[in-house]
Amino acid sequence: MSAPARAITVRTVQLLRALFAAAAALMITFSPDHSAAVGLSVFSGFVFVSAFVLVLAAWLALAAGRRWPYVIIAVLGFAAGMISGIPPWRSDDLFFAVVVPWALLTGGIELFGGFRARRAGDPTARDAITVGAFGILLGLLLLLIPAGLVQEYSIETAGTFQLTGIILGVGIFGGYAAVVAVFLGIAGLTPRPRAEIEDENADAATALDQRDMPAAPADRGGER
Repeated sequence: MSAPARAITVRTVQLLRALFAAAAALMITFSPDHSAAVGLSVFSGFVFVSAFVLVLAAWLALAAGRRWPYVIIAVLGFAAGMISGIPPWRSDDLFFAVVVPWALLTGGIELFGGFRARRAGDPTARDAITVGAFGILLGLLLLLIPAGLVQEYSIETAGTFQLTGIILGVGIFGGYAAVVAVFLGIAGLTPRPRAEIEDENADAATALDQRDMPAAPADRGGER
């Protein structure tokens, strides 16, 4: 029974999250178009697949008492992904209206969950705290962008260009995704003490046991 449980651990989840964050960062970095349509399209795909990974983590890798941050963040991700995934709705205002609350809420939940996990002695708590802080920082930076920002600038031999609020916003989101990808990739690949690996495997085994545990029979009153 313990072998299947080892297929997915918290470190596996970190690597999967890093992979999808890297994909989002690359799509934004190499796209010449930083419009709301592109930004929300990439954001929608990113939060959807990340939410799916977190649901798998809650189901396969974590015991019951540690699942709640993953579940809440996944629900928020699915909601944000659905709203931003509707093409006719994609606008500059919607980008900030969806990404800012998502970043602040999910970042705050992951940060709080990380602090609680640290008090319980969880070795991965520091990673959750850092990623949560990155999310809050993303939300705050997006809030600082003036509404309707349009700034013209010129590059000799290239011409005159415009820097707008949405270009800044999409670029900042791409930077956030790149930082998260690097951080979680390093965290997932860093060699760990044997005791930590055993703890993760034990937690995954506990999650498996809780899923396979049969439900308690209902109380049928006076039946003998």
